[in-house]
Amino acid sequence: MSADTTKPAAAAQAPHQAGPPGHGGGEGHLKAGLKNRHLSMIAIGGVIGAGLFVGSGAGIASTGPGILLSYTLAGVLVVLVMRMLGEMAAADPQSGSFSAYADRALGRWAGFSIGWLYWFFWVVVLAVEATAGAKILNGWMPGVPQWAFALLVMAVLTATNLFSVASYGEFEFWFAGIKVVAIAAFLVIATLAVFGVLPGTHAVGTSNLTGHGGFLPHGVGAVFTGMLTVVFAFMGSEIVTLAAGESEDPERAVSKATNSVIWRIGIFYLGSILLVVTLLPWDSDAVKGSPYVAVLEHVGIPGAGQVMNVIVLTAVLSCLNSGMYTASRMAFSLGQRGDAPRAFATVTNRGVPRVAILSSVVFGFVAVFFNYTSPDTVFAFLLNSSGAVALFVWLVICFSQLRMRRIIERETPERLTVRMWLYPYLTWTAIGMIGFVVAYMFTDADGRKQMYLSLVAAAIVLAASAVVGRRRRAAVAAGS
Repeated sequence: MSADTTKPAAAAQAPHQAGPPGHGGGEGHLKAGLKNRHLSMIAIGGVIGAGLFVGSGAGIASTGPGILLSYTLAGVLVVLVMRMLGEMAAADPQSGSFSAYADRALGRWAGFSIGWLYWFFWVVVLAVEATAGAKILNGWMPGVPQWAFALLVMAVLTATNLFSVASYGEFEFWFAGIKVVAIAAFLVIATLAVFGVLPGTHAVGTSNLTGHGGFLPHGVGAVFTGMLTVVFAFMGSEIVTLAAGESEDPERAVSKATNSVIWRIGIFYLGSILLVVTLLPWDSDAVKGSPYVAVLEHVGIPGAGQVMNVIVLTAVLSCLNSGMYTASRMAFSLGQRGDAPRAFATVTNRGVPRVAILSSVVFGFVAVFFNYTSPDTVFAFLLNSSGAVALFVWLVICFSQLRMRRIIERETPERLTVRMWLYPYLTWTAIGMIGFVVAYMFTDADGRKQMYLSLVAAAIVLAASAVVGRRRRAAVAAGS
């Protein structure tokens, strides 16, 4: 066999209990190839996606300045969920993160179901982001078909992820770095414009916040409708807890990421959106497209559209890169626990789960194919049926933390270095908030469709978990 031949993961021999990734690489272990600077930038950049730069325009147009309340409510929810996840991840770093904790706290069915739903979410995201990146590249080089660019970006990032986890970390470090620099530059430029410091600008005051129909032109209900759009923009914040298992100091990485989530959301999202709705009328046609481009053009930045295209492409590639990583690590963890083919829990000599990566990418390529051939049928079904997975994941994290806290306090209290605030009251508050969002989705036409199809996907996965569980119990009975 060649030096790069995959080897069976040791943890796969005892699938019920998934141990933490090894830190030396080699036989059956993920390699601790991520450095602290990688983890820091993954944590910071994880909340800055293409949805912030482009998708936020739709929320502003439908909600008005009150979209700030939507972002605040969604941000509070994410902060609470990340604190809960941070508590569990710091105590027990796992490549499967919340899926592994659900397995231990709620039962095999929970870890199986939420793990596969999360994997499904990210492989669909691969198709969305590959297509978005291809569209931008095709605009620059129209002679090359979009599908060729989609194939190219998928192939390049697949090769990166297959090489080593350090390669993923290095690419993500620079992708995230560009996003952070871009949003920081925007914050500085827009703030100067708000106070009339930039040439050709004047202090705008609060006229755009309170004029044009007021702060809530469509009423309080629009705040909750806006929240449906906003809440999914935060999906990806949890990636750092999966990546922490492949770092040299996972406990420190998780603690740092958890503690910084408040200012990351506060500055990057609330801060930038506040500047947008302060500088421009919420009902202007420019805001409906890319509000960030609109602001830059408003203050006289030349070539703002092309500059933003570069930034959005970076955000797309970052999400694509992280999507491959996240889906493969979840598949690896499922393989370790016997909830996926055992081949998923094999690694190369570089500590890379090659089979898990390739399996995830293959599904991603299939989804890209359907995005071009059947965008309104097959791909629309895939997209809508994964739409509410974020809420399912957050709900499972909450219920897992309720039980895991007691388990950790009983078995390894010294590992409880990150604690959920006001436990269990804020945990139940988060559960109530998620329940409210789920209920409100049924009152919105698009949200209702997503929720129904996501529930269908969840039912299919739950049925599969029951079948797998029955076979597992039968195998155990036969062996005894």
